[in-house]
Amino acid sequence: MEETVESRTYTFSAAGNQDSSYFDRSHAAFAANFSESEGKLLLDNLKGALRIRTVSRNATDFDISALEEFGDFLPKVFPTVFSSNLVQHEIITKYSHLFTVRGSNDSLQPFMLIAHLDVVPALEEEWDVPPFSAEEKDGYLYGRGSMDDKSSLMGILQGLEFLLKRGYIPCRSFYIGIGHDEEVGGNNGAKNIAKVLQSRGVKLSFLLDEGSVILDGVIPGLNKHAAILEKNPMPRMFGQGPERGLFEHLSPQLHFPLNMVMANLWLFSPIVSRMMEKKQSTNTIVRTTTAVTEFHAGIKANVIAPFARATVNFRLHPVHTLDQLLQQIQHIISDERVKIEVLQHYPSLPMSSYDDTSFGYQVIKGTIQNIFPEVAVAPGLCIANTDTRHYQKLTKELYRFIPMILKQEDVTRVHGVNERISVKNYEEIVKFYFRLLQNSDLSSLPSSRIPSCDL
Repeated sequence: MEETVESRTYTFSAAGNQDSSYFDRSHAAFAANFSESEGKLLLDNLKGALRIRTVSRNATDFDISALEEFGDFLPKVFPTVFSSNLVQHEIITKYSHLFTVRGSNDSLQPFMLIAHLDVVPALEEEWDVPPFSAEEKDGYLYGRGSMDDKSSLMGILQGLEFLLKRGYIPCRSFYIGIGHDEEVGGNNGAKNIAKVLQSRGVKLSFLLDEGSVILDGVIPGLNKHAAILEKNPMPRMFGQGPERGLFEHLSPQLHFPLNMVMANLWLFSPIVSRMMEKKQSTNTIVRTTTAVTEFHAGIKANVIAPFARATVNFRLHPVHTLDQLLQQIQHIISDERVKIEVLQHYPSLPMSSYDDTSFGYQVIKGTIQNIFPEVAVAPGLCIANTDTRHYQKLTKELYRFIPMILKQEDVTRVHGVNERISVKNYEEIVKFYFRLLQNSDLSSLPSSRIPSCDL
């Protein structure tokens, strides 16, 4: 049994008294306005990344030539990043990358952005276009990794490239970590990047990884976009965990009577959970979900199978323990011949802060509202594990969000068939990181009205 725990990140709250409009005023020295040639360049660079088949099949099965090709590709498309005297680039365990960007104010605690360059396999015969062609069609860019996670990787570095070309000198130092094996656990890439930083005594103000997205039409009754996410189903646990904060923060954006219902989940959570479980995309917030990912049985068409073996992926609701899950599985199967073995178990990450005094949270929130002013922002659940878990010793403030707009029809494309991202949305992703790097230069939160540098 393979298990993945629902990782929790609490970024993006719409509630609270913090004046996020401060980020809309004059803090950023460089506006996120890209020329036509820059728009074409950033898209061409992403296409180049998507064409490199950096597939991870298991912890020992990598395409070494593709990983080496990607390592050679990055300096070609981001020449300013690699030539700047502000940036130190290191190769970690042959194929992962660590960038150290030195700021002018050593008294400010650094932050970190992370992403990964590897992708899951793709069966070409199932796709409408070749999965590594980076074909542009009807305003979308198709390719394995376009959603997970090369748009984040390339967006971070492209934002930094554009800033450095404009003469940007950061006040606050920061790190960029690019792992090469996240899809199979990150034990060679991100884990060793984190070890290097830990050996240097690095402590981070906050870390931002992939994870939650901007949901469009996924949450019932919500007209705005939102930045957040079978037989014998596991018990409903909606309202018992941190997902309660997500809907309570979104309640002011809902129409009556949903706004009243969501603001009083202590009373209405049974009703809401029944509504949420009708959609696969929101059922994951209600309970632990189950997916059979591998099944093996039989040796010949006319021979009764002597055994059967299945690998099942459970994504645990934050309040659902492993012991509870195993007891429930045994009760459902109710057959002593079936043996259960836990292959992997990733414990839930501790909850990051998301109040008015949380620096990383408020900076990320303010940046979202810079680029997506129409988006309702709330704390949420990320229904997956990523490289974030390897960095727990560097900071308690672990946030997971990429400003990728996800519609209902796109939910199954992540790790699925016809993965794609809109051309417009990718440019918005680059703009998000372009602004985030500048907004992070504050020495304190906007309430102080004191920037760390004269920008």
